[in-house]
Amino acid sequence: MQREITQSGALLDPQGRLTQVGWSRFPLRDCNLERVAFYSPPLSLLQPLRVKRWDYYAVFTPRRFFSATIADLGYAGNIFVYTLDFSTGVLHEEGLVIPLSKGITLPRNSTEGESHFEDARARLSFRVTPTGRQVSVAWPAFDQGKGITAEFSLHCPPTHESMTIVIPIGQKRFYYNRKINGLPAGGFIQYGDEREELNPNESLGSLDWGRGVWEYSSFWNWASASGFLPDGRTVGLNLGCGFGDLSAATENCLILQGRIHKLDQVKFAYDAHDYMRPWKFTDAEGRLDLDFAPFKDRTARTELVVITSEVHQIFGRYSGRVVADDGETIRLDGLVGFAEEHHARW
Repeated sequence: MQREITQSGALLDPQGRLTQVGWSRFPLRDCNLERVAFYSPPLSLLQPLRVKRWDYYAVFTPRRFFSATIADLGYAGNIFVYTLDFSTGVLHEEGLVIPLSKGITLPRNSTEGESHFEDARARLSFRVTPTGRQVSVAWPAFDQGKGITAEFSLHCPPTHESMTIVIPIGQKRFYYNRKINGLPAGGFIQYGDEREELNPNESLGSLDWGRGVWEYSSFWNWASASGFLPDGRTVGLNLGCGFGDLSAATENCLILQGRIHKLDQVKFAYDAHDYMRPWKFTDAEGRLDLDFAPFKDRTARTELVVITSEVHQIFGRYSGRVVADDGETIRLDGLVGFAEEHHARW
């Protein structure tokens, strides 16, 4: 059920087919999207418009959740930033739709380069460094001129493991995704007159790096969290389902001190008519048993000519147990994270 990729190589063969399917602890596939081939001539000229690429950074601080994204959806780009204050529940989000993704730069692989967008409204830069990631955001008109600026680094040494999956979607499409949790964050977030200094012993960041070709109509669930155990160890969760062929591998895992502890199939049990009711997470092997108590529903909708999207990203607290690979039972008691349901036509 869980096929681990251990050898490096190209993501796609000369015919545009996946060379390997499975999961890995490190990004071992070269993302050679120039070989994408799912349309026959003359429609093959339209293939670049169907490729999706994004970098989604997030950080949990004692006070807030902050996130920034640069995405290229092929025929349009999407730039968005949002922040949630845990004590007040105040959430503010703003986004930009960029026709034909003009001005968006995203590197070939998750291990290199700089993701960048800048115009008169906003500047976002995500840069890979030898020891981690550097996130820089400046959006002066954010929240009616209140403005938001973020400058922080995420510590990610080469030995830090990540959940990386390569899965097929139908016969000709695929998803190559890397998620990194539990990255100590240092720097600051300035929101209006409020400045929050980020302490690596209190704040943890994460990355959702995605590349692939999806069905036009898509659905998925995703859950994520990063925090600290009472003994000071970093702990994280990454759970997902609902997209592609997951028979060879899922993205489900516990992340403990930067090491992946792989889980099998995970069930998301929730009320799709009332997302604020408690959620339940269990796995097929009896290693995961978590309750999720929501406290905020972030609902984001996009309705354009060819793009429609609705996401319910529910913030809450995880409590329960997860069994690590060595048999240790990890107890979670109020770990702040999120769980989401996403429908998209893109």
